[in-house]
Amino acid sequence: MMNDTTRQFIHDHRLEDVRQLALKGKGAAEVDMPFALRQIAGWQTARTKLPSWAAVDGIIYPPHLNMEQCSSEATARYKESLVSRDSGIPKSHQVFLDLTGGFGVDFSLMSRPCSQRIYVERDPVLCEIARHNFQMLELEAEVVCDDAASYLTTMSHADVIFLDPARRDEHGGRTYDIKDCTPNVIELLPLLKEKAGTIILKLSPMLDWHKAVEDLGGVSEVHIVSVDNECKELLLVVSSVPPLEGEESMAVHCVNLQSKEKDQYFSFSYGRACPPPSKVEVTNGTSFLFEPNASIMKAGCFQVLAHQYEVQQAAVHSHLFLSDHDVSDFPGRRFRVEVMTTMNKQELRKALTGIERANVAVRNFPMTAETLRKKLKLKDGGDMFIFGTTLSDATHLLFICRKIG
Repeated sequence: MMNDTTRQFIHDHRLEDVRQLALKGKGAAEVDMPFALRQIAGWQTARTKLPSWAAVDGIIYPPHLNMEQCSSEATARYKESLVSRDSGIPKSHQVFLDLTGGFGVDFSLMSRPCSQRIYVERDPVLCEIARHNFQMLELEAEVVCDDAASYLTTMSHADVIFLDPARRDEHGGRTYDIKDCTPNVIELLPLLKEKAGTIILKLSPMLDWHKAVEDLGGVSEVHIVSVDNECKELLLVVSSVPPLEGEESMAVHCVNLQSKEKDQYFSFSYGRACPPPSKVEVTNGTSFLFEPNASIMKAGCFQVLAHQYEVQQAAVHSHLFLSDHDVSDFPGRRFRVEVMTTMNKQELRKALTGIERANVAVRNFPMTAETLRKKLKLKDGGDMFIFGTTLSDATHLLFICRKIG
């Protein structure tokens, strides 16, 4: 897909600033400069987003939009784990089908546990890129240039079907409602269930997952996936086999994949009954504060979280949790409370003695974080954290903390 001169130019200049290279506009006559610049930009993105791909010479990278939309290697490997877990069918006999192939990152990892791999994509350019890259990655796969709905009607059975519907309309604008995505999964769902035992859907993290579950029906699992505390993907697993009588209700998995710390996992059964939250009594014994990770914030499972980890919610809408002891495996950030103070001027002055800068955040508080920081006359940053929140009795309280870990 490229000549040797262009390949060498890409290799020699891939650490350079792409904009500066474009301004220079120089290269041997045989160098396809627009293509080379796209490849250099793609490789520079892949170094952090797709390190195993960036390590392979000869990978072809697509236009910027496709690179922006493709999964990271971390999230693709998580999705691979959903395919590789024991399903009762030997992996040597499993068929994996991706109906919205795109750049092929998800496909390249999710399909590996299976013996037969089918990639379907309606864009012929992406199909050509995928065919080339799968060879570079030593991945045997059938590449089919076709529309998802069209291929679905003629295909035979697959064990796992994966779809990542396009979340942009015909004008390029983002859309978040599942019925507005392409292909329309709700319309295809009856046929999908006929053709596969398991359907895995990747949706926008901006989507209301409760509504998506209701719209689809038959969802057995919800996976809310964050990377370094930024919510990246909403995954829904639909089984074509109805649950047996007495089986657990839908499982919700909150995952935070971390590059520098241990990954965080929290799961619960949707609809599980928990005791009502107890009244919070903030005392001098309240020594620890916990902030749930982004996946849990998206899930909204605060009462279940409090019950499972034996911590107290500061208030129903505050989404901060308190305890008199540390909870080392809490799925989020942990803080040691140094001082608690109301907004009383004298109390504030005493509590802030010696503090010149802090990381300020608010939860269910009548000011923005920036407004509160300015009111406290603090610079941003440092190793102190201040959380402004409102307790169930309407008291506005500041927790001045240090991060644990």
